[in-house]
Amino acid sequence: MTDRLALITGASRGLGAALAEALAPTHHIIAVARTTGALEELDDRIKAAGGSATLAPMDITVPEAMATLCRGIFDRWGKLDLWVHSAIHAAPLSPAHHVAAKDWQKSMEINATATSVLIPYVAPLLGQHGKAVFFDDPRAGEKFFGAYGATKSAQIALARSWQEETLRTGPRVTLLTPPPMPTALRARFFPGEDRAVLTSPAEAAADLLPQILSD
Repeated sequence: MTDRLALITGASRGLGAALAEALAPTHHIIAVARTTGALEELDDRIKAAGGSATLAPMDITVPEAMATLCRGIFDRWGKLDLWVHSAIHAAPLSPAHHVAAKDWQKSMEINATATSVLIPYVAPLLGQHGKAVFFDDPRAGEKFFGAYGATKSAQIALARSWQEETLRTGPRVTLLTPPPMPTALRARFFPGEDRAVLTSPAEAAADLLPQILSD
């Protein structure tokens, strides 16, 4: 088993799952998501390709669970080489004055607050030489994207600050913008579009991999 470790938060489907599979030839994957069945299917695919994974069916919005996860990583391996944060919540599209309180709260918890909790937990594991990867989606300010755009922007603003703060000390923080993909998230936003013309998560992962692994 490789001694390089990659933590993937939001690993059960879409880009997170595709990146877990793409990274598995060079990293042991620690896959985090709430959906146990999807994680087990991911594990089967990784093992079939000769890789290895540790499954962590956890909710990233529960700070105690994330503390337990990161402590477990430290106790077992002592470090992380890579953290890929792909967990995201897509609130229903609505005018800003119709955003439901429950949709706003869930968007904040998953998209922003969980990130603010995870960064200080994961940073010591990454140390000076590890790398954290976030994915931008510049929807802020677009009509009907109020809850998603605002909370995703909060996540990215936090990541950008961390990026600037660690330029000299590490860990390295990278922000990437994936192409449009036929994911469940995008289907909630654009239910009628032709999904055949979109980039598959596997193709997107292959295109993003060199940037994720670059020094």
